[in-house]
Amino acid sequence: MKPMLRSIAAAALALWASNTFAQDVPTLLKAADRYRVGSENMQVETLISIFNADGSPDKERRYTVFAQAKHQSLVLMQSPAEKGQKVLMLGDDFWLLMPNSQRPLRITPMQKLLGDASTGDIATMSWAEDYTGTVAGEEACGEPKQMCVHLSLAANRKGVTYQRIELWLGKARHEPIKADLYVQSDKLAKQARFVTDKPAAPTLVTEMLLQDQLTSKKETRVRYLARKEHSVPEAWLNPMFLARNPALE
Repeated sequence: MKPMLRSIAAAALALWASNTFAQDVPTLLKAADRYRVGSENMQVETLISIFNADGSPDKERRYTVFAQAKHQSLVLMQSPAEKGQKVLMLGDDFWLLMPNSQRPLRITPMQKLLGDASTGDIATMSWAEDYTGTVAGEEACGEPKQMCVHLSLAANRKGVTYQRIELWLGKARHEPIKADLYVQSDKLAKQARFVTDKPAAPTLVTEMLLQDQLTSKKETRVRYLARKEHSVPEAWLNPMFLARNPALE
């Protein structure tokens, strides 16, 4: 085969492979989500720790997250300084519920919980449901270096924390490696790195490391201490019910 024909054939094959891979973005995102959550209805015990620029610890808070199907989540704040506070997410709507108030307060998914972790970082855990995208290419990424699939994602609903995400997944197993997180103004807000339980053959993401790119030089570590399948009663997803400060057991 002549060199020019070989080049055309190689380019056509690369384009075909790229288009085939791009059409499978929803499958890639579902695979990545399984490393972060596991299934539709989950209870996730979460610890958020803040570290100063010199690596010294700053603050720490613990949360119980009930991540439910159909864009619904309930976050219970467990540390003494916040005990009794709750965040409820129903689709694009977020409420903060205080123990001494009977009126749910509307908040945004960008509302900070601690450090650079926002309510959306904790309450929304499904890329497959919230984003559409394309394959931007393949490249080496992570530590140690491995071949990754680079996805460019755009939000498909208004209530998500980030309007655009550049996401890198391991090519072999599709585990999340890192992400660049952009807000509505298209500014790079945070960079995320994902730590898995078994680097050689990962089954779960155990930590998400967030580095603020706008103001703070601190690092926020979101650790997933325990996960189990759990479907909450329907009443728990009603802001007026939660405003009465019921015991949730």
